[in-house]
Amino acid sequence: MTFRKRTRVDGGCVGHVHAAVPRPVTMTLPIRCKSGENRKQHHTDLYQSDNFIIRRGQTFHMWITLSRPFNRNTDKLHLDLKTGKLPVVSKRTHVIVPLVEELKDDCWGAVVVKEDNRRMKLSVNSPPTAIIGQYQLRVETDSVNGQYLSTHNPENDIYILFNPWCEGDTVYMHSEEERQEYVLNDVGRIYYGTMNQIGVRTWDYGQFDEGILAACFFILEKSETPPTGWGDPVNVVRVISAMINSVDDHGVVEGNWSGHYSEGTAPTTWSGSVEILNKYHTNNGAPVKYGQCWVFAGVVTTVLRCLGVPGRTVTNFSSAHDTDVSLTTDVYLDENLEPIEHLNADSVWNFHVWNDCWMARPDLPAGHGGWQAVDATPQETSLGTFRCGPASVTAVRHGQVYLKHDTPFVFAEVNSDKIYWQRNADGTFSQIYSEKKVVGHFISTKAVGSDERNDITSLYKQAEGSVEERIAVETACRYGSKSEAYSAPTAEDVSLEVVMDGEGPEMGGDAELSIVLRNSSSKNRQISLHSQVAVMYYTGVHKAIVRKDTTDVEMLPNEGECHTVSSPPTDCHYMMNTIALCFVKTCFTVRQHNRCILLEKRMVSVFDGHVHSAHKTDAIVSVSMFKHILNEYYIS
Repeated sequence: MTFRKRTRVDGGCVGHVHAAVPRPVTMTLPIRCKSGENRKQHHTDLYQSDNFIIRRGQTFHMWITLSRPFNRNTDKLHLDLKTGKLPVVSKRTHVIVPLVEELKDDCWGAVVVKEDNRRMKLSVNSPPTAIIGQYQLRVETDSVNGQYLSTHNPENDIYILFNPWCEGDTVYMHSEEERQEYVLNDVGRIYYGTMNQIGVRTWDYGQFDEGILAACFFILEKSETPPTGWGDPVNVVRVISAMINSVDDHGVVEGNWSGHYSEGTAPTTWSGSVEILNKYHTNNGAPVKYGQCWVFAGVVTTVLRCLGVPGRTVTNFSSAHDTDVSLTTDVYLDENLEPIEHLNADSVWNFHVWNDCWMARPDLPAGHGGWQAVDATPQETSLGTFRCGPASVTAVRHGQVYLKHDTPFVFAEVNSDKIYWQRNADGTFSQIYSEKKVVGHFISTKAVGSDERNDITSLYKQAEGSVEERIAVETACRYGSKSEAYSAPTAEDVSLEVVMDGEGPEMGGDAELSIVLRNSSSKNRQISLHSQVAVMYYTGVHKAIVRKDTTDVEMLPNEGECHTVSSPPTDCHYMMNTIALCFVKTCFTVRQHNRCILLEKRMVSVFDGHVHSAHKTDAIVSVSMFKHILNEYYIS
């Protein structure tokens, strides 16, 4: 198990507020006592910080030293807490904590638990709905000689976090083993590659490192969202999703998929979040250059765990990007089955990395709490801002795309059908084929308590091809912009399969595939077979076409026929240093049925002594199967 314990900062009672006003009740506040009592009970003893860090919905203790013994009959005392730029009592950003006889779970209050001459020990309770953030603390007293409010000392500020150990908190997580993994573990694993060849790398989340908590609160403040919403983890996660990318709000990481990183750091160079977050904070909110999906996701996990929201990094293989809320991945072809590039905005990425966070969802129908998908990679806008989620994973699984937030987009990523449309002579389009098992495979995250890969596909979708899964797809697509995509019947008596022997081509050798056609009907079939060798980025964007072939085939009843497609290294020589992913696309038309089937077969490359898929230009440093040196090593 990868679990690195941090050394706990543990000192004496420091940070005093001195009251110089000569009144009968003045005070000294040694509230930053980190002898272990508060920090250990609140599971904040791993933070490498001298700040007073607690979790909401749980009592904490503090000592107050007065100028004379406290008289309960004539003296009054309360704590005064303020957060945000304009704290207001009615908005819960200005909190007056009274002395009470007995603490209640759902409200602020303080009780005197011990008195020692001029010293008082208070037990203070915060409600499980308290706003998270940095609070300024002062103490106000009222006696026969008047009122006194202590001056603010930044060293006595209180940092309040979400509390997964508190049953009343909406981020409550029952399993201690899962809390250890999804809140306290500061090292994780991120998966990449293809569904057939899954790679992994270690990521240092470092949520307890020095400066990270301050950077996380800085991000919330930089968002300019009102602190009144920071008591709701749904709102906070929406802010995090928006602020980790820099597109429209000068957030933490600037994305770059161009392959040119001279003005910053290549995405593959990063191995953790700490340097990124500290750099963003130190530079007063200047976006850090550069990141791609796994970098965004790694930083989101750090921020979630630092603020107390259970979170994990998730990789989806064969991940769709739906650009028009159709809930399908659409491919448009002309009359000759050639792609119409300006219409083909949808794509299927080899893999895409996002996050899950854990919380109840009182804003949704019962049963939709638990894991929520959140994605900081800037792909599509949500209410005008580049962000995504939190979307209930349960809602995604059942196709309930009408539930917020951004559930349609997440559903399409994991369970959209790939629909092929052909242009007619009059300019309209007709559906000619659909693939139902292309998108959303081997959805992966690090297992609890070990370094094993945990396949969580079943959380996001029903068993592929099952009645339940088809119902979920059709339920979702009723709310999409192309609900008619499920009404086009096609003949199924001719099938096509692309196969590759063994584990794939050897480095420097030919990439040879077999195209197997089968006619299961009792009649002859005239078939036009189209094959295409091309190069594309891991995002599904085409780089270049290497070779195209068209073959007419006449098949007898119940006959099978095999054709070979080969791409020798010389075909790709001109793409040296720019190759992303070599793949073969094949399609055929059965002329009697005007039917088209398209299939893709992605080839593999060999690097670092292992077999992997070749990915995007801007992230591979290796030797490809064509024995060419590539720019960088792509891992997400």
